[in-house]
Amino acid sequence: MASIAVFSQSKNKFIVILDAGHGGKDPGNSYHGFIEKEIALKTTLQLEKQLNEDPDIKVIHTRKSDVFIELKDRPHKANSLHADLFISIHCNSVNNPVPYGTETFVMGLTRSKGNLEIAKQENSVILLEKDYKRSYKGFDPKNPETLIGLKILQEDYLDRSIRLASKIEGNFIHKLNRKSRGIKQTPLWVLDAAYMPSVLIELGFLSNKNEGTYLNSAEGQKNMAQAIASAIIAYKKEYFDTSSSNDNDDLKEVSKTKSSSIDKKITVKAPLSDINSKPSKTNVVFKIQFASGNKKLDLKPQNFKGLKDVSVQSSSGSLFTYFFGEANTYAIAKENLKKVQLKGYTTAYIVAFQNGKNISIKEALKLL
Repeated sequence: MASIAVFSQSKNKFIVILDAGHGGKDPGNSYHGFIEKEIALKTTLQLEKQLNEDPDIKVIHTRKSDVFIELKDRPHKANSLHADLFISIHCNSVNNPVPYGTETFVMGLTRSKGNLEIAKQENSVILLEKDYKRSYKGFDPKNPETLIGLKILQEDYLDRSIRLASKIEGNFIHKLNRKSRGIKQTPLWVLDAAYMPSVLIELGFLSNKNEGTYLNSAEGQKNMAQAIASAIIAYKKEYFDTSSSNDNDDLKEVSKTKSSSIDKKITVKAPLSDINSKPSKTNVVFKIQFASGNKKLDLKPQNFKGLKDVSVQSSSGSLFTYFFGEANTYAIAKENLKKVQLKGYTTAYIVAFQNGKNISIKEALKLL
């Protein structure tokens, strides 16, 4: 009998951690009299009001007033409570007064200079903390090499983070008629350390006077909060309400689990060798997710470092996710994962589908 450790949450509420960016001695961005820490907090408090209308949601803040919270303590609270989502609210800015629009970030590796500038800006708060060199083990928030070298600790949650981000940006576009600059992956400490689906939302640019005026207004804050709340509730309905088991129960190899997050073990009634090698009779297939972006690429090998068996899935028409292979056993899927990683997609991971619907790896193995 094989015993597999998985994440489990013995709770009835859907816990959402709301993280108002910056605070206290860290004001964040400041342009035209608009201050990021104030706008982020007011919008977050509005978001709480919207989410409280759902009795099954429990909202917990990292801060509810103008106080400085160390970066490492923000996701730590979410992890200790086994939260279902971590939402961090921020405002953008650049020296150029022209750019405007929303952006939603998920954890990931990137070589984009623009994304690295955002990462350096948001991570620079680390330098305000006591003993930051010890707490962050020499991490330099202004060094692109250390940014690119960050590990994706919660890769099992990356797909759901992207899907939530897509719902949020979709609401900004279709419900508020805001300009969306898309969904982006970039190494941010506050996302890297959260062991759950997590996003960082840039509401807009305070350096753009028109957009800053909107975000600084009570109406703008309420509208943005409503759009985010609607996306969170839609996500909850898709992944939490209709699932036969908690969707945060993604399978993890024991070597990758965090001891504080493991609640119990589930026994799978078959040897792992059988699970790995028996073909599926339940329409379950495994694919390798290795890339996503706002641009749809032709499925040619030259666009994917020589990978030939590539498929694409569109989410809300604005995000394209790319997969390699289609295996009917977990053993073959693991071999496919090695192939993709050898091509340079080091953060690729296995995902499962049943009848075309994304399911957790744990659920897929149980079906086998």
